[in-house]
Amino acid sequence: MDVPTYAVGDVHGHREELTDALRGKKLLDENDDWCGGDAHLWFLGDFVDRGPDGVGVIDLVMRLEEQAADAGGAVHMLLGNHEILLLGMYHFGDTEVPSDFGPRSFARSWEINGGQLSDQDALTDDHIEWLSTRPLVAHSGEHLLLHSDTLEYLDWGDTEDEINETAQEILAGNDLAAWWDVWRRMTTRYAFRGPDGAEVAERLLEVLGGERIVHGHSVIADQLGIHPTQIEAPFLYAGGKVLGIDGGLFAGGPCLIVPLPWEPED
Repeated sequence: MDVPTYAVGDVHGHREELTDALRGKKLLDENDDWCGGDAHLWFLGDFVDRGPDGVGVIDLVMRLEEQAADAGGAVHMLLGNHEILLLGMYHFGDTEVPSDFGPRSFARSWEINGGQLSDQDALTDDHIEWLSTRPLVAHSGEHLLLHSDTLEYLDWGDTEDEINETAQEILAGNDLAAWWDVWRRMTTRYAFRGPDGAEVAERLLEVLGGERIVHGHSVIADQLGIHPTQIEAPFLYAGGKVLGIDGGLFAGGPCLIVPLPWEPED
């Protein structure tokens, strides 16, 4: 029998909304401890920035990872572009990135993109080590899980393992230009939009495997041209090949806890 499996999009520091949503799916009890038994829960990245308690979200997920494993379940996390930004700020600060496009630094991008000083102040060595060893790409059943709706992952390899190993080598080093390249590539989006979206998604699935892409990063409301408060469900598009699950929590949208597989209601 298949175990219950869920995916969560961008939380952006909104710990209370996340815990409320997890309790709603009976994955968390009133003490914020795991009660999901053998369920599998995937976070697709962007725990931090824009919201009040990014490190609180990291602490929660690190704890749930251990508790779920003890209960026979699993909690996993993919790195989002905002984790790369958080780590880049921590390691490199305002050191200028070699660029032909004017001043670039992690500090500048971190500030522009909603970086919270309270998150930087709360980071510990354990946080840094844990985040730096999370994957960028994963599979859950027939689902290819990504943070960003982009093809740029293929720059780091042609398989899940190659991509994750290459990225983790970069994050274990101190090559500022290589770090910046990870951040830049993971900020790209909308690869599966438009009339060719299904074909583009199919090409990526043929390379990396899977039947459907599940991603965060791009707010569903921006895809549909509506306000985040109007979002009630994930967004299935590109001929059913792609599922977007970022409800735009930081902008007033819902914290979507999406069961996998997911199909729209009739």
